[in-house]
Amino acid sequence: MPGWDEVVAAVGLALGGDREEGLRALTACWEATEESDHAQRCVIAHYLADLQPTLDDEVGWDRTVLTEYAEVADADLAPVGITSAAAMAPSLHLNLGDGYLRQGRVADAETQLAEGLQVLDVLPADGYGTMVRGGLERLRSRVQEARNR
Repeated sequence: MPGWDEVVAAVGLALGGDREEGLRALTACWEATEESDHAQRCVIAHYLADLQPTLDDEVGWDRTVLTEYAEVADADLAPVGITSAAAMAPSLHLNLGDGYLRQGRVADAETQLAEGLQVLDVLPADGYGTMVRGGLERLRSRVQEARNR
């Protein structure tokens, strides 16, 4: 299992604009995890999804994120400053719903949207919460547009 320092460093590479190096580092972290390392695998997969060359690969990783997330407790993420694992759920559903919609899977996108909207109350009243709420509202509009086509 990689330590959180390695995971955070790999995420930093990905967010810092070096997609190739970020992908390499995150993949190495993923390969070093055990199946029981749900919190680390959830975080790693979340960032790996954004670095994928194809939409299908991105959606695959977003699905993996939610699978791993189901086994994550608040204490598991405390080492990286995340005090509420539950507050991640709306964003994770938003990401998967967006991917499904871009694949043309409107019903699946609608399901993820509904799941994200059901847990909005766990979002903090800060910039992150505002960003995710806005993303879910935009996804709602896009799903409605797709339904009306």
